[in-house]
Amino acid sequence: MGSAVFSLKRLKFKNPKNKVLFIIMISIVLVMSIAMPSKFLSGINIQSMASQFPEFGFLALAMMLAMITGGIDLSVVSIANLTGVIAAMILSGSLDNGMPDGTAIFLAIVVIIAISTLCGLMNGALIAFIGVPPILATLGTQGLFMGIAIVLTKGHSISGFPEQFMVIGNNNFLGIPISFILFIFAAFLVSTLLTRTKQGFSMFMVGSSPVVSRFSGVNNTKVLIITYMTTAILAGLASVIMISRVNSMRPGYGTVYLLQAILVVVLGGVDPDGGFGNVPGLIMGIFILQLTQSGLNILAFSPFFKKFMWGFALLLVMVLNHLLQKRNDKKKILQKKNNIVVTE
Repeated sequence: MGSAVFSLKRLKFKNPKNKVLFIIMISIVLVMSIAMPSKFLSGINIQSMASQFPEFGFLALAMMLAMITGGIDLSVVSIANLTGVIAAMILSGSLDNGMPDGTAIFLAIVVIIAISTLCGLMNGALIAFIGVPPILATLGTQGLFMGIAIVLTKGHSISGFPEQFMVIGNNNFLGIPISFILFIFAAFLVSTLLTRTKQGFSMFMVGSSPVVSRFSGVNNTKVLIITYMTTAILAGLASVIMISRVNSMRPGYGTVYLLQAILVVVLGGVDPDGGFGNVPGLIMGIFILQLTQSGLNILAFSPFFKKFMWGFALLLVMVLNHLLQKRNDKKKILQKKNNIVVTE
């Protein structure tokens, strides 16, 4: 890999965008705290925010991994729906057939991981082996997975799960929601994957330049397949929190999460063209979105206005990132010209 080690220091993610994100996050907290101190800073609201975003946070982590490789996974919500529906069928059926709660929960989680891995393998094979563009491949599997979930349930919701399973999405440990602890643990594992493993390094290389990575000895096909299997597993784990929090599952649950996941990934500093991104930036992007959403809920804004806000924010962030990139590219060109002139 020789010269490929060139970017190890860059993979430490000393990204100035994270400082900007931190300032934005603190500014939102200050503004909301001044505007509505009794409601926004209340313990109930803080705990509510901590328990609301983990399921969406898992999907954002999955989306980040796909985008780092220069792709995108539009099927993450559908994978969460499909695995959630199958797990819900197992859990609700356990109450009827007398299966022990612990056995039913273990079986449901194993099935979630197995089914999501197969979904990710399908996405990876379409992209890496057949060469279908990621946006088209995952758009197709998005409809496929959602269709299977609808066929299995005939469009109806499934409810009634063992009480032990409900602990995951509704109980606290030392005052901290268990789902939030699980998200932080998952974020730590993803950060470790990206910064301290060969797979993570290869993902950045593939995202930066598939041609260069191939000539550097990276197996692009293997890297992409593992990446999309990992994103699918994260999406499947999101379904565990979904169904345990609301004690039911129906096809189409959480469709708004897809737009929000893309928004926070781009907001968190991940380059849509691939090759750059970091978990701390993503987490701050999630916090910014959750703080804003909580403030809008307290102010009683309609769900339709919030959808408009997320779409507008995504467009705005992408345009600003594009303009900043063009500005940086021009600076680099001018610096090179100046260096050439000075040398001559």
